[in-house]
Amino acid sequence: MSEYRKTYEGGLFFITLTVVGWIDVFTRKEYADILVGSLEFCKKEKQLAIFAYVIMPSHIHLIVRRNEGLLSDWLRDFKSHTAKKIIKEIENGGFESRKEWLLHMFKYYAKFQAQNSNYMFWQKSNHPTDLFTEKVIKQKIDYIHQNPVAANIVTEESYYHYSSANPLSPLKMNDED
Repeated sequence: MSEYRKTYEGGLFFITLTVVGWIDVFTRKEYADILVGSLEFCKKEKQLAIFAYVIMPSHIHLIVRRNEGLLSDWLRDFKSHTAKKIIKEIENGGFESRKEWLLHMFKYYAKFQAQNSNYMFWQKSNHPTDLFTEKVIKQKIDYIHQNPVAANIVTEESYYHYSSANPLSPLKMNDED
């Protein structure tokens, strides 16, 4: 069964989106901020509720619910929009020292996918996991918040800027609005 068909309206899901080749794109604030801005837009305009998140250097973990419409439709649109916006920033931003290498890698991965004409930014899989018990929800939130600690990026989960564990996170969760 396609991962896009594993979601349903109103369900609470743990989702992972990973950059092709596990490339560390989100070490640059500019690219992580594109994700934050896009997620904020989706909260306001696409009926997306976000309950936990972390933006790691090469991937993002989310616990989300879409109250109207299918989460799979949102995933498709979000991945397409953010990929185009980040690639445009890489091409035109003027600050990316890895520009040629990044574009080469995204072009390389696109060769293997018929629907990606020039570049492929996100891996196809999203790993949606239906969260149906409080125990599983807590496990996934703990996993999300501990990700930067486990990767030795920070010593305390609340220190990581792009995480719902940080009270000063640029992306506010639905229960904080």
